Amino acid sequence: MTYRLLFDRALTRVDPERAHHLGFAAVRAGGPVLRRRPVRVPAGVGPVDAMGLRFAHPLGLAAGFDKDARGVEALGALGFSFVEVGTVTALPQPGNARPRLFRLTEDRAVVNRMGFNNAGATAVAARLAARRPGPGSPVLGVNLGKSKVVPEDDAAAVAADHDTSTRLLAPHADYLVVNVSSPNTPGLRTLQAVERLEPLLAQVRRSADEVRHAAGLGRVPLLVKIAPDLADGDVLAVADLVRGDDGVDGVVATNTTTGRTGLRTAAATVEAAGAGGLSGPPVAARALEVTRLLRGRLGPGPVLVGVGGITTAADARERLAAGADLLQAYTAFVYEGPAWARRVVRGLGA
Repeated sequence: MTYRLLFDRALTRVDPERAHHLGFAAVRAGGPVLRRRPVRVPAGVGPVDAMGLRFAHPLGLAAGFDKDARGVEALGALGFSFVEVGTVTALPQPGNARPRLFRLTEDRAVVNRMGFNNAGATAVAARLAARRPGPGSPVLGVNLGKSKVVPEDDAAAVAADHDTSTRLLAPHADYLVVNVSSPNTPGLRTLQAVERLEPLLAQVRRSADEVRHAAGLGRVPLLVKIAPDLADGDVLAVADLVRGDDGVDGVVATNTTTGRTGLRTAAATVEAAGAGGLSGPPVAARALEVTRLLRGRLGPGPVLVGVGGITTAADARERLAAGADLLQAYTAFVYEGPAWARRVVRGLGA
């Protein structure tokens, strides 16, 4: 409650992107202290075995918070069993012009059009190579995206771009995610079409296998992240692709939405925020629908990571009941504060 009052009365007066950087710096500074307070996982909540990996419990941090892998251990110490860094592109890029991050506080939601701002695969790989995980460290996911300068209609260039980032990052990842669902890189979502997605995933699979084999490492799991705005038929087509492809281990569902329906926030405020992906409670209903669609089509084998609008332990239980093996969140963490993940994990055991 103290954090929520602080957020509502003070942090909302700070530019959202600046507040993010300040908050993340505080988390990193407090990491050593946090790591001395292990997360207590209630009986029956964990561990979760998925993709050949063991997760202490189902709740992880979605990509977008730690774009450059600067605070993996500290974020894990907050209570997340896995942390997905990125989205990382082969080339460093500044992202879209500021302002590019907006709060819709009446909906406890966020609109972002960051545009895959990150230091690039070479810099992130170097940082991950220096990482020294220990007991209690979170499972590490790496989220890969297309560099903005690469034309989305040039399949060979897109494949080469992903080949570069995969070869640099796959040796350091516990799992990989191909992100073809952000609304903030022009044309990116066209890669969700199965005829374009299938060869791209095959390229990432080959590149990851080759570089991991050369390093004496085992196979790294590969997931694909999709948008909530896909039509049901397209969601099922992705499920069919994953189900029939031994090289792809599952789906992350879902990314942010371009929709703006059903918001409580004043229309003028929503319009002022402009274009970008909407996250938080407004996306929860569709993300839940997509989870159910995917699990119904995938069957019990492929891994399904449920993300989008998970705020409470009840939300988490509902997503798990819909067929998710693992869960991710981001926006609720922003609004509810550093103790949020531990609260949800405790609540899952209630």
